[in-house]
Amino acid sequence: MTKLENPVLMATIGAAQGLRGEVRVKSYTDDPTALGDYGNLHSEDGRVFEVLEIREAKNVVIVRFRGINDRTAAEALNGLELFIERDNLPDEDLDEDEFFYADLEGLEAIDGTGKSYGSVTGVFDFGAGDLLELKGPGRRPVLIPFTEWSVLEIDLEAGKLVVDPIAAGLVDDKDDGAGKPFPTKRK
Repeated sequence: MTKLENPVLMATIGAAQGLRGEVRVKSYTDDPTALGDYGNLHSEDGRVFEVLEIREAKNVVIVRFRGINDRTAAEALNGLELFIERDNLPDEDLDEDEFFYADLEGLEAIDGTGKSYGSVTGVFDFGAGDLLELKGPGRRPVLIPFTEWSVLEIDLEAGKLVVDPIAAGLVDDKDDGAGKPFPTKRK
């Protein structure tokens, strides 16, 4: 097995389910049961996994892979991350304002004047919306909201995204009283 050139994380295997080799899998696809639709899945150590059966459970999917036939083999997979090649993702299914996280990583964040705020090193969703992690030379990583107000334009071909530094929280707005304490009412 050759190493994937542009791997995209699709799932993480969890605990074994039952006695026949099924495993609980956290799928990162829009439709968790479509995990097998992207072709074979690959682990970082070069193993290839073919999905034979998949069904939904509460927060995960239950998957049976070819060659994993008992609980012992299934338990050995716990914590394994599964990837596909980026080229296997269907670009034609995306709307104009939709992006794969993998395509955003590495883009340089600039403002309208061309000032750089670093590159996107990660995309996270902690439940309140997507966040982009930016890291630049000599700077600590910062998280900015991935909204239409803070990220104004995305140019994948040029490798850049244009941000509004005020809306993204990268700079203070001097005109709106930033830096002043919030007014409080005391009773």
